[in-house]
Amino acid sequence: MKIKQAIDRIPGGMMLVPLFLGALCHTLSPGAGKYFGSFTNGLITGTVPILAVWFFCMGASIQLSATGTVLRKSGTLVITKIAVAWVVAAIASQFIPEHGVEIGFFAGMSTLALVAAMDMTNGGLYASIMQQYGTKEEAGAFVLMSVESGPLMTMIILGTAGIASFEPQAFIGAVLPFIIGFILGNLDPDLREFFSRAIHTLIPFFAFALGNTINLGVILETGLLGILLGLAVIVVTGIPLMLTDKFIGGGNGTAGIAASSTAGAAVATPVLIAEMLPQFKPVAPAATALVATSVIVTSVLVPIITAMWSKRMKARYPQPAEAAPNSGSEQV
Repeated sequence: MKIKQAIDRIPGGMMLVPLFLGALCHTLSPGAGKYFGSFTNGLITGTVPILAVWFFCMGASIQLSATGTVLRKSGTLVITKIAVAWVVAAIASQFIPEHGVEIGFFAGMSTLALVAAMDMTNGGLYASIMQQYGTKEEAGAFVLMSVESGPLMTMIILGTAGIASFEPQAFIGAVLPFIIGFILGNLDPDLREFFSRAIHTLIPFFAFALGNTINLGVILETGLLGILLGLAVIVVTGIPLMLTDKFIGGGNGTAGIAASSTAGAAVATPVLIAEMLPQFKPVAPAATALVATSVIVTSVLVPIITAMWSKRMKARYPQPAEAAPNSGSEQV
């Protein structure tokens, strides 16, 4: 059976399929973990420890010795994405109640859901798109996007926007596994290679555990709203990303569109934030469902929009595209 091939055909499938299975398990048998206990309970309820190992391995995979072009490109995109999410959080907090919208079409929407969906780029999706429509340096810009993975940036945005207050040790605790992995991976290339191999392997495990915090009824209730959230992510973050890519990053806007997605890891953010601040627990299930839908929407649409924009740019400026292979270097 070609199970993995079938899953890979689904955008973000290795994250979303286990997430759905976990949600199905929780919906049909919410007490399964306690009933079986032992290792089965750990697999079903172990979101935080599994993610801790994943963050460690993610940190270990990042090389400090990136080229200046890669750092400029990735730094521009990352800072822009975070800045836009901060502005969205500051504005949304003025209109959305602390415990989220509870009635009407926007029921389930919260500032937490908006920030989680907008502040992280799907680095793998970005890299694969830019390998086809951009340069090698642009594809390598995903190196700093990995820093966005995890709840740290969301914590910083919520904290600096005055929406939540985190103790200093909470910030340290959120980033410490990543930093330790980063240090070890850069001290020893063999360790970097060893831990890097676990990144993709761990994704379905924490996705399944995360799914076991969601009732499928919530996903059904927030389906259309989640689609609109995904579209909002592309528009609200995509336009600033295109502009900064063109005027600061030295690109033509293609990399900016490719970065206007929601990272699969963002699905875990609402639950992790709620673990640190109980005030967010009431909105975490709906926020998780909304972000999961946004991941699907952006994973499908961002590659299509990027391809269309790239084709338009090549038609408008054919000379640089033709000269690039012979010149051996990019014009800045």
